[in-house]
Amino acid sequence: MAEVNKAVIADMWQPVSSEERNSEKIVRPSMTYWQDAWRRLKKDKLAMLGLITIILIFAIAIVGPWVSDITYSDQDLTRANEAPSGEHWFGTDNFGRDMYIRVLYGARISLLVAVVATVVNFFIGVLYGGISGYAGGKVDNILMRLVDIIFTIPVTLYAIILMVVIGSGLKSIIITLGTIYWVTMARVVRGQVLSLKEQEYVLAARTLGASTWRILVRHLIPNAMGPIIVTATMMIPGAIFTESFLSFIGLGVSAPMASWGSLASDALGGLRSYPYQLFSPAIAICITMLAFNFLGDGLRDALDPRMRK
Repeated sequence: MAEVNKAVIADMWQPVSSEERNSEKIVRPSMTYWQDAWRRLKKDKLAMLGLITIILIFAIAIVGPWVSDITYSDQDLTRANEAPSGEHWFGTDNFGRDMYIRVLYGARISLLVAVVATVVNFFIGVLYGGISGYAGGKVDNILMRLVDIIFTIPVTLYAIILMVVIGSGLKSIIITLGTIYWVTMARVVRGQVLSLKEQEYVLAARTLGASTWRILVRHLIPNAMGPIIVTATMMIPGAIFTESFLSFIGLGVSAPMASWGSLASDALGGLRSYPYQLFSPAIAICITMLAFNFLGDGLRDALDPRMRK
């Protein structure tokens, strides 16, 4: 009987093969939310193309004018309206100024506007929307009605009023964007905070005695950072286009400073005779806006928790 039991036990307990032992092995290492988002973003070719393009535009705008012997204001009337050549890659304008250098300086203006829009969105729009969504009630109603009032003001009219008060130039554009450009971000953040503030981890933090500021900064805003980043990235092209439009209609930077919008405005008069003067700033605006849009679309997919595998 004992021999039979030993035989049964021997049949029941067999050594596990290497294939069966490795079948339960976790092949992919554990990844955080941001690591997984970066992994998925790298697979999006258009998003990576947009990211690389943005980095190149920043690098060229910062370094390009430094390595050149001429500036955006150097004039040579004997070489006015020259076509693109080896010496002047984008040609010259009606004052003989090099269009390539002026486009690079215009990139600085546009990227400065993009940076200002991003900073304003994060420090004003995010905090304003977070406070409104977390406070709720009358505070939320008052803050959102103020946002509605600001949102109804046309950007062009507001820029004209500022131009009359403080004068035209880059300062007027920065103040215009700084005072009204954050309202869309505030609405997005408010909606995210309204959906997150009743979560268990927020209730636990409140039960433990965490202050409103700590809950907002340490719990709510970080968990809404995905939509915040996507919204900011998608709004940057709008800020660049707003600056170009205001400069195009004469409300932007003052001559001889170069802006993509002012370059396009200056080239409009000689469009039939010298079309290359319009092509270079217009193409620069298109490439920059497409790059940010591609990156924004990729971030929207990469930061969506529903697409995480």
